[in-house]
Amino acid sequence: MNMAGIDAWVRVCAIDEIPVLGARVLQCGEGDDIALFRPAADRVFALADRCPHKGGPLSQGIVSGDSVTCPLHGWNIALDSGQACAPDVGCARRYTVELRNGFVWLSLVSMAQVDTSAAEAAVA
Repeated sequence: MNMAGIDAWVRVCAIDEIPVLGARVLQCGEGDDIALFRPAADRVFALADRCPHKGGPLSQGIVSGDSVTCPLHGWNIALDSGQACAPDVGCARRYTVELRNGFVWLSLVSMAQVDTSAAEAAVA
Protein backbone atom coordinates (compact mmCIF):
# COMPACT_ATOMS: atom_id res chain seq x y z
CA MET A 1 0.00 0.00 0.00
CA ASN A 2 1.31 3.46 -0.84
CA MET A 3 1.50 5.41 2.43
CA ALA A 4 1.62 8.72 0.56
CA GLY A 5 -1.86 7.99 -0.77
CA ILE A 6 -3.41 7.97 2.70
CA ASP A 7 -1.32 10.71 4.28
CA ALA A 8 -3.02 14.03 4.95
CA TRP A 9 -0.59 16.84 5.81
CA VAL A 10 -1.81 20.02 7.48
CA ARG A 11 0.12 23.20 8.22
CA VAL A 12 -0.69 23.83 11.89
CA CYS A 13 1.39 26.80 13.04
CA ALA A 14 4.65 28.70 12.82
CA ILE A 15 7.46 27.09 14.81
CA ASP A 16 7.68 30.24 16.95
CA GLU A 17 4.12 29.66 18.19
CA ILE A 18 5.41 26.71 20.25
CA PRO A 19 7.67 27.79 23.12
CA VAL A 20 11.08 26.13 23.37
CA LEU A 21 10.81 23.47 26.12
CA GLY A 22 7.04 23.82 25.91
CA ALA A 23 3.98 22.56 24.11
CA ARG A 24 0.93 23.63 22.15
CA VAL A 25 -2.34 21.70 21.93
CA LEU A 26 -4.28 21.07 18.75
CA GLN A 27 -7.89 20.43 19.65
CA CYS A 28 -9.28 17.71 17.43
CA GLY A 29 -12.93 17.69 18.45
CA GLU A 30 -13.61 13.97 18.41
CA GLY A 31 -10.83 11.76 19.75
CA ASP A 32 -7.67 12.75 21.52
CA ASP A 33 -6.19 16.21 21.16
CA ILE A 34 -2.64 16.36 19.79
CA ALA A 35 0.21 17.97 21.71
CA LEU A 36 3.11 19.53 19.79
CA PHE A 37 6.34 19.59 21.81
CA ARG A 38 9.41 21.70 21.05
CA PRO A 39 12.42 20.40 23.02
CA ALA A 40 14.87 22.54 21.02
CA ALA A 41 14.73 25.51 18.65
CA ASP A 42 14.54 23.38 15.50
CA ARG A 43 12.83 20.19 16.71
CA VAL A 44 9.14 19.34 17.12
CA PHE A 45 7.34 16.14 18.11
CA ALA A 46 3.63 15.29 18.20
CA LEU A 47 1.86 12.93 20.58
CA ALA A 48 -1.72 12.36 21.62
CA ASP A 49 -2.25 14.73 24.56
CA ARG A 50 -2.99 11.81 26.85
CA CYS A 51 -0.60 9.94 29.13
CA PRO A 52 -0.86 6.16 28.68
CA HIS A 53 -1.04 5.76 32.48
CA LYS A 54 -4.16 7.66 33.61
CA GLY A 55 -4.83 9.98 30.66
CA GLY A 56 -3.13 13.07 32.09
CA PRO A 57 -2.59 16.04 29.73
CA LEU A 58 0.99 15.61 28.51
CA SER A 59 0.94 19.15 27.09
CA GLN A 60 0.91 20.45 30.68
CA GLY A 61 3.99 18.43 31.62
CA ILE A 62 7.61 19.50 31.85
CA VAL A 63 9.69 19.03 28.70
CA SER A 64 13.28 18.04 29.43
CA GLY A 65 15.62 16.71 26.79
CA ASP A 66 13.61 14.44 24.53
CA SER A 67 10.92 13.53 27.05
CA VAL A 68 7.92 15.03 28.80
CA THR A 69 6.89 14.34 32.39
CA CYS A 70 3.18 13.80 32.91
CA PRO A 71 1.83 16.34 35.42
CA LEU A 72 -0.42 13.80 37.16
CA HIS A 73 1.86 11.00 38.30
CA GLY A 74 5.33 11.83 36.99
CA TRP A 75 5.62 9.31 34.19
CA ASN A 76 8.30 10.22 31.63
CA ILE A 77 7.28 9.78 28.00
CA ALA A 78 9.84 9.76 25.17
CA LEU A 79 8.86 12.38 22.59
CA ASP A 80 10.27 10.50 19.59
CA SER A 81 8.46 7.22 20.24
CA GLY A 82 5.67 7.95 22.72
CA GLN A 83 7.00 5.13 24.91
CA ALA A 84 6.95 5.44 28.69
CA CYS A 85 10.46 5.37 30.12
CA ALA A 86 11.38 2.39 32.35
CA PRO A 87 10.25 1.22 34.79
CA ASP A 88 6.86 2.42 33.48
CA VAL A 89 5.22 0.68 30.53
CA GLY A 90 2.83 2.17 27.98
CA CYS A 91 2.78 4.25 24.84
CA ALA A 92 1.15 7.50 23.73
CA ARG A 93 0.06 7.64 20.09
CA ARG A 94 2.56 9.58 17.99
CA TYR A 95 2.21 11.60 14.82
CA THR A 96 4.71 12.55 12.14
CA VAL A 97 5.64 16.22 12.00
CA GLU A 98 7.90 18.16 9.67
CA LEU A 99 9.36 21.64 9.75
CA ARG A 100 9.04 23.39 6.38
CA ASN A 101 10.18 26.99 5.97
CA GLY A 102 9.51 27.88 9.60
CA PHE A 103 6.10 26.16 9.75
CA VAL A 104 5.06 22.95 11.48
CA TRP A 105 3.28 20.41 9.29
CA LEU A 106 1.45 17.48 10.83
CA SER A 107 0.43 14.18 9.28
CA LEU A 108 -3.06 13.34 10.51
CA VAL A 109 -2.30 9.63 10.17
CA SER A 110 -1.00 8.37 13.51
CA MET A 111 2.20 6.35 13.42
CA ALA A 112 0.26 3.39 14.87
CA GLN A 113 -1.89 3.34 11.73
CA VAL A 114 1.20 3.55 9.48
CA ASP A 115 2.95 0.75 11.42
CA THR A 116 -0.17 -1.47 11.14
CA SER A 117 -0.57 -0.78 7.41
CA ALA A 118 3.10 -1.53 6.74
CA ALA A 119 2.86 -4.82 8.66
CA GLU A 120 -0.28 -5.80 6.70
CA ALA A 121 1.45 -4.97 3.41
CA ALA A 122 4.45 -7.13 4.36
CA VAL A 123 2.19 -10.12 5.02
CA ALA A 124 0.24 -9.76 1.76
